[in-house]
Amino acid sequence: MVHCGTATPTPGPYAPSTFLRFDSDGSVRVAGRTLRVFIWKVTEVMFSTRENPIARKKAAQHSGGLAATDAGSSAASTASANGVRWDLSDLFAGPDDPKIQASLTALDADAEAFAVRYRGTISVPGGPSPHHLLEGIVALEDLYERQWRVSGYAHLRYDEDTRDEASRSLSQKVEDRLTHIGNLLLFFGLEWLEVSDEDAGRIVEDPILAIYRHHLESQRLFRPHRLSEDEEKLVNEKDVTGSSAWARLHTELTSSLSFSVERDGEVRQLNMAQTLALLHDPDRDTRRRGHDALFSKLEEQGPTLTYLYDTLVHDKRTMDRLRKYPDPMSLRHLGNEIPSAAVEAMMQAVEGSYPLAQSYFKLKGSMLGLPEMMVYDQYAPLELHSQAMPWGDARDLVLESYRAIDTQFGALATEFFDRKWIDAEPRDGKRGGAYCSYPTPKLHAWILCSYTGTPRDVMTVAHELGHGLHAMLSRKQTLFNYHSTLPLAETASVFGEMVVFDRLVQRETDPRIRLNMLAGKIEDSFATVYRQNVLTRFEQSVFSAREEGRLTSRQLGDLWIAANRAYYGDSVTLTDGYRWGWSYIPHFIHTPFYCYAYVFGQLLVLALYRMYKEEGQSFVPRFTELLARGGSDTPEALLRPLGIDITDASFWQKGLVELEGLVSQAQALAASLYPRPE
Repeated sequence: MVHCGTATPTPGPYAPSTFLRFDSDGSVRVAGRTLRVFIWKVTEVMFSTRENPIARKKAAQHSGGLAATDAGSSAASTASANGVRWDLSDLFAGPDDPKIQASLTALDADAEAFAVRYRGTISVPGGPSPHHLLEGIVALEDLYERQWRVSGYAHLRYDEDTRDEASRSLSQKVEDRLTHIGNLLLFFGLEWLEVSDEDAGRIVEDPILAIYRHHLESQRLFRPHRLSEDEEKLVNEKDVTGSSAWARLHTELTSSLSFSVERDGEVRQLNMAQTLALLHDPDRDTRRRGHDALFSKLEEQGPTLTYLYDTLVHDKRTMDRLRKYPDPMSLRHLGNEIPSAAVEAMMQAVEGSYPLAQSYFKLKGSMLGLPEMMVYDQYAPLELHSQAMPWGDARDLVLESYRAIDTQFGALATEFFDRKWIDAEPRDGKRGGAYCSYPTPKLHAWILCSYTGTPRDVMTVAHELGHGLHAMLSRKQTLFNYHSTLPLAETASVFGEMVVFDRLVQRETDPRIRLNMLAGKIEDSFATVYRQNVLTRFEQSVFSAREEGRLTSRQLGDLWIAANRAYYGDSVTLTDGYRWGWSYIPHFIHTPFYCYAYVFGQLLVLALYRMYKEEGQSFVPRFTELLARGGSDTPEALLRPLGIDITDASFWQKGLVELEGLVSQAQALAASLYPRPE
């Protein structure tokens, strides 16, 4: 992965860890090309599950519906991380640094030379010799490492200030050049797919290819679904004015919407993030107005949003048919290296636990004193937060928590603060959300966030720093083995978040604030586990419905409400406007069926954290080794040394039991603070 974080999907650096990358429509994406990439946990912006590369202000988190974004803090000005900015000078001196052009020129020449050296030598009868293949892989990794150094700088610099013309110009220039360079390298992976299964099986067994065996084998999972090189190039070119253009139009349309909200006797024009933030306001009428403004505006744009989504669903179905994928989720399963049976077992386990969420929402409704819990009430705060935490205190808390796991974790985390690898200062023009960018094992990671002192901001720092530690621990891997698949990418980040959260709760002496913190953690977990499950079921129903013909706004609304009613039951009332809740979720547009990996990642970490609490320090070496192995094997194989079998339905119950524990704590506190009348 290049990015893990929280923010709305936006163009970002693409640092591939494979010869080829297969996009949401199955199109080959050349490693090194700058593309839209979307990660989780936004967190997702995630991020993550922050959403970006990417941005989910932790609750747009992930992709999910009524996103859980922060409403802000009145104490932000005194607690923010003013002056905490990253230092990118170890990449380039500035957007006008002549070394950038020199790097692009050298990359162009070296890519041409690579093509001359290796084109036609991989797909020869019998396949290449192991030594020749190894030589090509090493050379290819070097080219990709160098490409990201340029591409990564361009986008990190752009994210510092999206208004800066020099940075915008550099980003576009780099993307154009690397698209050309990427096409020069496309042949290598395609030729490897041309080698027969018998010959490939013999070649990868050679000991000199041992460290690349998993990578070589995983690439061939896509062999039955490949097109010719000319066809792949055609798809890449077509997408610029085809599916990519439709997806870009959706992003630009939803980003440009203005929402009229009356507050304090004045009608204000808010953007989507500001409107979503109102759903966390303590005042119910403000929440309702934010909700109504959001969905009335989306309904106004309904015909366009419906047409966009229907077109992209149809485009994916067409590409799936041409590539011979058996169902719409097959491509995502191959990319995640997870068997479909394991995914379905996980999703069914989550659905069996929906009553836990419903009992919590009923509890929250009673604590809020509401006769009826509306969908816009679910993120309402129980109490005001404690005082904003200064940046220095947050840093100390996070470092103390990581040191408690292991001294190595603490030492690595300290480097991020001491060596200026974090940009935490809130400022105009800076990209929203949060992410951790860790492109290649030869470079350290960078963290972007906007710290204002809220408890959620503290958790965001802990989360992104976990990504950074994962990246640093796996630097012993080569580029093609460096990045975890999506389901494991949140392992260190959410684990670290849990440790910091427990420490933060233990320090809090006010039971009302403790309950509010527990509620926030529970609701974040619900947004990651239950909500993403709902989104995936919705997508499944949409693709099934598209088999019968063009999708209508009414159909999409009906399918959306049906998926959500299964989750909420009678604990939350869904409004008529909420029928448009599907229409602004970026993952549906850019990365179909992406969301189930959030469920996998969160439940996995909840189970791992439970093991850590039960086993103590004896658990840490195995956990550290899991992180250090990066993406060198399948998730199934990487988790096996910890005694985890992802195909066993009972395993997923462990994570749900940990979630039940959080709800039980909240119920106990609520019983003492909100006693029922005799």
